[in-house]
Amino acid sequence: MTVNTPLCFRGKKILAPMVRVGTLPMRLLALDYGADIVYCEELIDIKMLQCKRVINDVLETVDFVAPNERIVFRTCEREREHVIFQMGSADAERALAVAKLVESDVAGIDINMGCPKEYSTKASMGAALLSDPDKIESILTTLVKGICKPVTCKIRILPSVEDTVNLVKRIEKTGIAAIAVHGRKSLVLSLFVCLLERKKEEKQQHPVHCDVIKAISEAVSIPVIANGGSHDFIKEYADIETFQKATAASSVMIARAAMWNPSIFRKEGFCPLKDVMQDYIKYVLRYDNHYTNTKYCLCQMLREQLETSQGKKLHAAQTTQEICEVFEMGDFYEETTAIFEAKKTSLETKMQDEDDQMEDPDVIKMAVRFDKREYPPQITPKMYLLEWCRKEKHPQPVYETVQRPLDRLFCSVVTVAERKYRSTLWDKSKKLAEQAAAIVCLRTLGVPEGKLCEGENHLMNKRKRGDQERLISRDHGEDLAEPSHKKANFIEETSDMDVPKM
Repeated sequence: MTVNTPLCFRGKKILAPMVRVGTLPMRLLALDYGADIVYCEELIDIKMLQCKRVINDVLETVDFVAPNERIVFRTCEREREHVIFQMGSADAERALAVAKLVESDVAGIDINMGCPKEYSTKASMGAALLSDPDKIESILTTLVKGICKPVTCKIRILPSVEDTVNLVKRIEKTGIAAIAVHGRKSLVLSLFVCLLERKKEEKQQHPVHCDVIKAISEAVSIPVIANGGSHDFIKEYADIETFQKATAASSVMIARAAMWNPSIFRKEGFCPLKDVMQDYIKYVLRYDNHYTNTKYCLCQMLREQLETSQGKKLHAAQTTQEICEVFEMGDFYEETTAIFEAKKTSLETKMQDEDDQMEDPDVIKMAVRFDKREYPPQITPKMYLLEWCRKEKHPQPVYETVQRPLDRLFCSVVTVAERKYRSTLWDKSKKLAEQAAAIVCLRTLGVPEGKLCEGENHLMNKRKRGDQERLISRDHGEDLAEPSHKKANFIEETSDMDVPKM
């Protein structure tokens, strides 16, 4: 794999990574107004490794979806050559695994080494990495060697200029493409310094140390991205260049000034805040952003206007539709929602037609769904089908399960005695789909499936007898533990009762 368009970090205006702010609508809005590069909010490596990459045909996005169906990271073609994926990590191999997961959908990978928040530093991430240069070197070197996209990192400055410059020089040797420097000091430096000086991390009200960023810029050859100027320097577009000159940096990264009004990136000057917020809401609807995140970002834009009538209505809003009504966009909400519902219906119809055309005529089908409330605890149709196959001396059932990209639902086909069975209904998890396929097979064969309404349950009785035998054996001091292969079979079959959402 090669980098088609190597990302340049010189002479750029960049949207900084901000928790709860750097989601897709804000990133796209910043690009519209003139930002060259946009960073997503910091995403933790362990959470990302639990995600599955899914193509969303309705929104035309790439979604990284957690097991609980929460969208952890969403991106689209519009930003693919501009978005930097920032992760929190304290482990080189985990960082590389995440980078490989997202590499084809982003322009670069960044490691957060500046976050002073406790949730990050407690896990040895963020600013905690600044006190462990060996780990920094390991993570960055592993990423540079392991992926083809540019690798960057973002740090805070250390207590002394000399220490900061020495660290950055060591970081430069890893082969990274650029380094972003937040010009304030970090709490997590060394235990000794913290105990003696009782330092706290410098907050936004502390002045940014332009002299330190300048010293770094002059000491290394890689691009240095200056960050932290919103409070002291950057009030409007022209101030971006002023901050860049004061730090001798290659580029400027903007956080709070962009959060308050993303049109800070606009050469022609600020757009009216009302227009900015409406433009933001349009992206919110276009990419189905969660209303709590939308509300948070709009509150950051309103700032001192939160106590106005409009601000109070925004604070009270509990849905995306209510937020749209606050900003006189109720009709736009209805129109956009209708468009996407129609698109979803059209895609579902198309997929159903394709399913029908590709359908194997030899597959026996029924419209059934597995409901565990209809079965005794820890008894499932799959268990009954397996028991029947053993009794009839057939090979054990073979399940083939597919997931539909549009809605991420599952369908399973079970093969028993060279015949195939499936439900025509799609389910929210692989395990539920397999149970439904087992039900179709059992009902076709006229075999009991274990439902409560069927009366006495021989598998449950069999299990109770086994439990009683073990209790008796335990009373006599005997160890009659089941062979490990039998335990494995039992666990595999009963695990279906705990069905995670996909």
